Amino acid sequence: MIQRLGVLVLAAGLAAAAPAELTGPARVVDGDTFSVGVERVRLWGVDAPEGRQVCLDAKGQGYACGDVARDQLVRLIGGRVVRCEIRDRDPYGRAVSRCMAASTDLGGAMVRAGWAVDYAQFSRGVYASTEAEARRARRGLWAGHFETPSTWRAAERQARPEPAAPPQAGCAIKGNINAKGRRIFHVPGQEDYEATRIDTARGERWFCSAAEAWAAGWTAAKR
Repeated sequence: MIQRLGVLVLAAGLAAAAPAELTGPARVVDGDTFSVGVERVRLWGVDAPEGRQVCLDAKGQGYACGDVARDQLVRLIGGRVVRCEIRDRDPYGRAVSRCMAASTDLGGAMVRAGWAVDYAQFSRGVYASTEAEARRARRGLWAGHFETPSTWRAAERQARPEPAAPPQAGCAIKGNINAKGRRIFHVPGQEDYEATRIDTARGERWFCSAAEAWAAGWTAAKR
């Protein structure tokens, strides 16, 4: 009986030590983030352009590189079930994970295609040689010019104006226009709500209800 109890305790200890996993279909948010069920997942060790980020192509023309990176991740997953090993939690509560779609390491594949960079601060250089290969081949972002996503985020934080208050009490829905000209509204509590700034000079505006935003031609943010 004692021997059996010892085996059960050892098995429980091994189970507790095993890394937590997530498995299921993915809904892609951007080039390094997606949802699996109710969990928001951030790919470990890589950094992809942000949704509002603009890069320069080989001809020096600006393009929405964050949207292209997101589309690349969608293609890599290809509707398959993803399997993620959770390694950490970031300050936003996202599960920082190394994820596979079948035999494809999604983070590595994004770096290899040139649509993400090795996030050396966290990856300890796991994807450094893959990034160097993509740079030499001038794939993806490397075909033109771009700021690393972390540099772009830091510049955005410094340049970000103080958030404007809604013009009317209770009218706190933010009508934002993204880099592709799409009109999207964000409601309080959504992940990007606090980061979204309203610039009325660009045609952005506040709404008092989702119904009002829909009627004006805005669509709901998917995050």
